[in-house]
Amino acid sequence: MAITITLGIQKGGCGKSTTTGILSYLLKEDGYRVLAIDMDSQGNLTELLTDQPSNEFVGKSVLEAMQHNDAESYIVPINENLDLLPANNFLAMLPRWIYTGRTHEGENLPFAGNPLLILDKMLDQVREKYDFIIIDTPPAFSEQTTNALCASEYVVVMFECSNWCYSAIPNFIESVDGAREAGKRNTQVLGILRTMNDVRRSDAKAFNELIAEDFPDKVFETIITRKAPVGRLSLYGFNENVELKKALEPYKDFYKELIQRVQSK
Repeated sequence: MAITITLGIQKGGCGKSTTTGILSYLLKEDGYRVLAIDMDSQGNLTELLTDQPSNEFVGKSVLEAMQHNDAESYIVPINENLDLLPANNFLAMLPRWIYTGRTHEGENLPFAGNPLLILDKMLDQVREKYDFIIIDTPPAFSEQTTNALCASEYVVVMFECSNWCYSAIPNFIESVDGAREAGKRNTQVLGILRTMNDVRRSDAKAFNELIAEDFPDKVFETIITRKAPVGRLSLYGFNENVELKKALEPYKDFYKELIQRVQSK
């Protein structure tokens, strides 16, 4: 039965999609069967893993999978051990479908059930096929985010070392607590990942230390530092990328920590 992990924070520019893609890649390289899910209408994870524009998946994305409660028909194989439920900009219309029954294609498809558990219910169809399900989320509280949280056993909270991200952490952790109460997965914070760290900035160092003081039992020891090969991963992807080894290197210690935490639960 798959272990489901969501990566999130209600702020953009924190490395969610990049980290989700790298984590999915490292897991599959380690021999785990992985399903990556893009719950962000920007479709960045989709483009990172497929090397295709996200709009190539209009009509065949996670949105339709949820609307039809049919995961299998919309899963896109990436390579051995790694599959994807893709997203595109129409995913932003998920709330309209939930509350009006109208799809982005104009179809009348009334929704019935708990609006927080749509993704969780759908994933029950495929959980036994995978070891891990890894979910990317949008940079805002939304139906996409709440569905991802309620479908997950664990959450990695992304922390970009800045004041605005620092102020976002408590609210996001409250959302995780809410998902634990509303869902069926006993959702809990697996850890806080300090990322996008600029070693040249003293304020970044200060915020990294501050979040560790506030949440000493939750922060991962690994701090992801800004590196050009990581930034260019969105351009070159995982296939035939001469910089791939350098792009993955900063995340390997985080990966080891994550696996250790999951195994100790």
